[in-house]
Amino acid sequence: MNVLIVDDNEIARTTLLQLAGRVKDITVVGECADAMQAYNLLLEEAVDVILLDIEMPGMTGLELIQHLGAKRPLIIFTTSKKEYAVDAFELNVADYIVKPITTSRFIQAIDKARDLLESKDDQFNINTNEFIFIRDSNVVRRLELNDILFAEAMGDYVKLHTSQRFYAIHNSLKAVEHHLPAQKFLRVHRSFIVAIDKIDTIKDGVLIVHEKTVPVADAYRATLNKRMNVL
Repeated sequence: MNVLIVDDNEIARTTLLQLAGRVKDITVVGECADAMQAYNLLLEEAVDVILLDIEMPGMTGLELIQHLGAKRPLIIFTTSKKEYAVDAFELNVADYIVKPITTSRFIQAIDKARDLLESKDDQFNINTNEFIFIRDSNVVRRLELNDILFAEAMGDYVKLHTSQRFYAIHNSLKAVEHHLPAQKFLRVHRSFIVAIDKIDTIKDGVLIVHEKTVPVADAYRATLNKRMNVL
C-alpha cells in the first residue's frame, strides 16, 4: 500500500511516518508540507492512500480533494479539528482521525482503507489465459483480451472498448493498467490505455483504432513510437 503524508506540521508528519513504519505492507512514497506540493507529487507517483491534514496554508486538504477529482487515491484525514467531519465524509473519504493519533486508531483507519482497496481490486481479476473477468453492472463477464481495443477513464469508471460495444467497470485506470499485460497494452494518455496491435494510424497526436480516435499525450509519444518500431 503506497501512502503519501501531507501535513504542514513537521512533528505531525514524523508521527505519521513512525506509525506507518509499524505496518508491514505500507510504503511511504513521500511527505509534503502543503497541499500544492502533494498535488504535484500525485502527478508523478502512484499513491493508494493519502494521510491528509485539513488546515494548511495556501490550499486546504478539502480543496486538494476537490482538485484531484474522481480519480483520487483513498483519503484518511488526520486533523486536530472535529468540525470538518461532515464536510469530509460528504467527499466520500475512507476515514477521519482526530489528533492526537493513537496506534490503535491509526491501524483501524489503515485496515479500513486496505479493505476498500481489496474490494476494488476484486472487481477486476486477470487470468493467466487470454481473457479477464470483469464486473459489468451486476454481471461478472468473461472478456477476451484480444477483443479490447482501448481503455478509457471516465470519472469513477473505466470503459473497456471493443469493436462491438464498451463495458463500464467501477475502477481506476491505474488499476486496469496494472492488470492488463504490458506486452499487449500501453498507456498513451492520462485517460487512455491502448492495445498496441489494434492501432491503425497515428496522425496529429491522435491514434485511429478501428475508426475510433484516441489522443496521445506528448509525454507518452516517444515510448509509443519505440513500442511500434516506427522508422
